[in-house]
Amino acid sequence: MSVAKVTEIISSSPKSVEDAVREGVARASKTINGITGVWVKDTKATVDNGNITEWRCTLKITFVLND
Repeated sequence: MSVAKVTEIISSSPKSVEDAVREGVARASKTINGITGVWVKDTKATVDNGNITEWRCTLKITFVLND
């Protein structure tokens, strides 16, 4: 039997939503072992002079707890 935990993080990228998600998961993987999934809870953008300058994503990271 496995027990999983969910933690919430926010990541950002000037490139795209997909890049923000990838960067968030990559960074979380440095300190969290056993990541099994990610849910993009929310997406926001920073706008400057009518242009999107940064994508921000709220991510829920799921990982299995060690025994």
